[in-house]
Amino acid sequence: MVIQGLKKFSLLDYPGKMACTLFAAGCNFRCPYCYNKPLVIDTHENRDIPLEDIYAYLKKYSGILDGICLTGGEPLIQRGIEEFLGRIREIGYDVRLETNGSFPDKLKKLVSEGLVSYVAMDIKNSRESYGRTVGIEGYDVDKVQKSVEYLLGGAVPYEFCTTVVLEYHRRSDFESIGRWIAGAERYYLQRFICSEGVIREGLHRYNDSIMEQALEIVKRDVPAARLRGW
Repeated sequence: MVIQGLKKFSLLDYPGKMACTLFAAGCNFRCPYCYNKPLVIDTHENRDIPLEDIYAYLKKYSGILDGICLTGGEPLIQRGIEEFLGRIREIGYDVRLETNGSFPDKLKKLVSEGLVSYVAMDIKNSRESYGRTVGIEGYDVDKVQKSVEYLLGGAVPYEFCTTVVLEYHRRSDFESIGRWIAGAERYYLQRFICSEGVIREGLHRYNDSIMEQALEIVKRDVPAARLRGW
């Protein structure tokens, strides 16, 4: 398990809990709008945080912190994640896992073994536009589809989220996404925010009016949909 980032305290990353956020290295996608470029490309240049240091930190703040958010990169690409989360659960923490959904079997295993308390899965775009959006032309969404179906089945509390980028998302995409995850218990649209760490420069976000229109489109099939970060 390779962890290359630690946010020591957060009230936002795991709603309802005081949490710390751990950033796993590496990802199988190359989303152009990803703001964690250092965790996706040339990760060998980063410093790994020793796992024993992480365990020690979590033990020290047990009783103050009550959850961890594991994000990336893509955490499920990691070897040893089961053992890592097992140690964290033994210390007494709930785990919020952020994933792109491309490892459905691993996701099911972690949930079934009680190692994950909450799943936040990115819906990158409509199935028709997925490859272009994740930076892999012709990407087969079958594995992502399996993760969507699994979460919709209610095995674990979950949310879906889409980062909306002007260059990659159109009205027809929101219509398709809504049909795809119809009835989801939580779904968030969030605006792309340009930063120095994005993989591709020159991308743009939609204005408030277009974001609100996109929300109304997906709410036809996902009444629980909301805008995040407003």
